[in-house]
Amino acid sequence: MVNATKGLFISCDIPMAQFIINLNASMPASQKFIIHVLDSTHFFVQPDVAGMIRSAISEFRDQNSYEKPS
Repeated sequence: MVNATKGLFISCDIPMAQFIINLNASMPASQKFIIHVLDSTHFFVQPDVAGMIRSAISEFRDQNSYEKPS
């Protein structure tokens, strides 16, 4: 018997993949969103967390951006 799960495929570089894995690990067990790690740069996640992942990445990039002082 085949089991199918609806999800979202994410492809990224290794540092961003580590960020997503750490984000998933920081969630309580009932809110973990990674369904399967395919390899070091590809994930299968629950489809309803796309916005949350995008906002966490955006916040992370804003915190780690350098602006030259004027």
